[in-house]
Amino acid sequence: MSESSPPRVFVTYSHDTERHKRSVREFATYLRSRIGLDVHLDQWADGARQDWSLWAMEHLRDADFILVIASPDYKRRAEGRARPDEGRGAQFETAIIRDHLTKNLRAGNERVLPVVLPGRSVDEIPMFLTPYSTTHYLIPEFTESGVAYLVSAITGTADHPTPQRAPWRGGLESKAREQPRLLLSDASRWLDSSDDFNIGTASIEGVPYENSLLLRPVSTPVVRSYIEVDLSGGTYRELTATAGIVDDAVERFQTGRIEVALDGKPRMIETVAWGRPVTIRLDLVDTRRLRLEMYRPAPTATPFGGGGTGLSRKPPELAWGNPTVR
Repeated sequence: MSESSPPRVFVTYSHDTERHKRSVREFATYLRSRIGLDVHLDQWADGARQDWSLWAMEHLRDADFILVIASPDYKRRAEGRARPDEGRGAQFETAIIRDHLTKNLRAGNERVLPVVLPGRSVDEIPMFLTPYSTTHYLIPEFTESGVAYLVSAITGTADHPTPQRAPWRGGLESKAREQPRLLLSDASRWLDSSDDFNIGTASIEGVPYENSLLLRPVSTPVVRSYIEVDLSGGTYRELTATAGIVDDAVERFQTGRIEVALDGKPRMIETVAWGRPVTIRLDLVDTRRLRLEMYRPAPTATPFGGGGTGLSRKPPELAWGNPTVR
């Protein structure tokens, strides 16, 4: 098998009934004509006189995968419970398969695939293929979705591939030293900002945050207050902060609005009220530009959220408590 050629597949089964033979032929035909596998079946090779033992050995040797079709007669012949003159082909092929598994069980389990066609049962899989402790392939119908699980085993392409693993974040103390940490109160790192933020300590719900962005302008701002930070030079993964009305606010019943945008796209909008701050933990993976906004919305906003998006006529008393990326 190579990338330029389809997998070669050999179908081994027993001639239980004409109906079973027809079902096996329809299954093999679907895999070959619709899926594109290089399938080989004895019913397609009887146009000339054959040495069937040599024919079977050739296909068992050269196949990339062997599909064992479960049925009562195949199971009995594979397990040595049939008369010597009964189903000689199936007895011969299964003897070779058992020998192949004995030689290298791990490789054999990946190459020999037990298949249960419509109307058949898992109990009809030969015992040496351990039907209940190893994978078997139920085919409910001859459609792409019906054979998808089997085709995945043949092509090695899972329907649900394992996702790429992110860098391990365990070992909190050591990782805290290794991960870059940026306090957003460091104005030297700002790309752009409004001019109404102060940097200092803010108390929110009795907790002092020493590296805060305080929004307490003397007059009402004419735009939303914001900062923008370039994160492209670091491997920052998370934004943390506590945002709310400062404890010593003159107007305790005001509300505030906070917004976060990542690479120009709004990611979070929250309303805060006195005694009801918001704790923020936001994923920053692959983010290059971070924007924080804070403002006092129009009076129609309530402590329960909602309200307009316009600005209040009164100055806000808000703070981002220790906004940090790491």
